[in-house]
Amino acid sequence: MSSPALQSPYPATTKQAAGIAGGLLTDVMVTSFADRIVVTITQEGRLAQWMHVALENARPALAEHSLLASSGQTDFLPLTHLTAKTLLGGSISERETMGQLYATQIASAIVTKNPEEKRSMALGLGLSKMEASRDFFLDIIDLAMRAI
Repeated sequence: MSSPALQSPYPATTKQAAGIAGGLLTDVMVTSFADRIVVTITQEGRLAQWMHVALENARPALAEHSLLASSGQTDFLPLTHLTAKTLLGGSISERETMGQLYATQIASAIVTKNPEEKRSMALGLGLSKMEASRDFFLDIIDLAMRAI
């Protein structure tokens, strides 16, 4: 279920998507502020990690990514120049690594959709369990892409 951007008197637009990932209802909300894009992905009302990705550094990598895409070699690979920095909740190495993977993948989707994007992205992640399965990962990314 996707919803169109909510109209409000504030300079931020919000889009939402909801679906099932890992057997649990998962909510994704993307709020676009003038200086930042905030993405939250929650299950059961959790919000346990925060990551930050600067998007303005991604533009040089778009040409490289386009060449790989035309050869069919990308298959969901994030842009190579994007780096996620954990802000909060990185005390467990495996969760931190998976969180950074989600952050760079979503940031790549944002920059691919809008190559001129220069704002930074903050990702709030609250998954009830951090599964490393391909299906779970793709379900989460699919929900995020519906909201961006």
